[in-house]
Amino acid sequence: MSLQCGIVGLPNVGTSTLFNALTAAGAAAANYPFCTIDPNIGVVSLPDSRLEALTKIFQPEKISPTAIEFVDIAGLVAGASQGEGLGNQFLGHIRNVDAIVHVIRCFEDPDVVHVSGSTDPLRDIEVIHTELALADLDAVEKRLAKTGKAAKSGDKKAAIELPLLEQLKKGLNEGVAARSLPFSVEEKEILRDLFLLTAKPLLYVANISEKELTHPSPALAQLEEVARKEGTVVIPICAKIEAEISELKGEERASFLEEMGLKASGLDRLAREGYKLLNLITFFTAGKPEVRAWTVTRGAKAPQAAGVIHSDFEKGFIKAETYHYNDLIANGSEQKVKEKGLLRLEGKEYVVKDGDIFYFRFNV
Repeated sequence: MSLQCGIVGLPNVGTSTLFNALTAAGAAAANYPFCTIDPNIGVVSLPDSRLEALTKIFQPEKISPTAIEFVDIAGLVAGASQGEGLGNQFLGHIRNVDAIVHVIRCFEDPDVVHVSGSTDPLRDIEVIHTELALADLDAVEKRLAKTGKAAKSGDKKAAIELPLLEQLKKGLNEGVAARSLPFSVEEKEILRDLFLLTAKPLLYVANISEKELTHPSPALAQLEEVARKEGTVVIPICAKIEAEISELKGEERASFLEEMGLKASGLDRLAREGYKLLNLITFFTAGKPEVRAWTVTRGAKAPQAAGVIHSDFEKGFIKAETYHYNDLIANGSEQKVKEKGLLRLEGKEYVVKDGDIFYFRFNV
């Protein structure tokens, strides 16, 4: 499945440097606005310690982790919703992703110009939030004009949609993102084809200096307070250091992390949090040929999981043989899982759990 996190921010906050570190894709990272014009797309393997444990048990010939896609979107500026700085093109790229990673510059560096002349994380957040909200407001007002006429002529669907659009307009005018408005699941579905930018789930990355890795700044504390109020998270990352870490392997990497006073790479946490942001979970297939992690949306049923592997598996789905990773680890082998009656046969209505291990029965 292809779900994407879009990396956004003002110019020169470190979005492309972060993307390079994540994907080793070599996206241009120059010291001037709009260095990135077309979005770069990178696929990042998701760190998962469960794969290591499964490998020890099954001794497979091949190991395949699951992955998450990140899209490096060019820097936005104030006025983007009116077309400033190629704004309409960039907003279109954001509209196509499933979640937003908002990079905020918290580091000071006289050699890297800030588009606004100074480093101010809260101001920078407001610039991006405002531009996304203005773009949404424009879409809502256009829909309101059309829906209002239809409602007056007796269109029942329009009559249901109209008060939702009015609530959206009021919220956006008051600076409230669509994701924070109290719409039900059914109401969100009605509004889904508006493709609202502020409805997308969001997390923050604080791009900090090397010094701030061990001595957090007041700016980071302010950003964490904003995130707490919005019900999201902040991941502090020194993009420059992470770019160095991404080039290291094995013991060399572990040694460098220890030297920097880091328990784990910030990029590992970003990959995990991005995965959660997209509401994804992991299931496994395991055997001698291959141990493999697969991605499915939380709430998916067994046939949908089968379809992630191959469309024929979903079309001809019969049953799923399944047990949980935790049961395998607790018992030490697949054979003991079977002996204890922990291997189950599940049908089409079974909801996949994170950590399920499957063997699908199908017929086409």
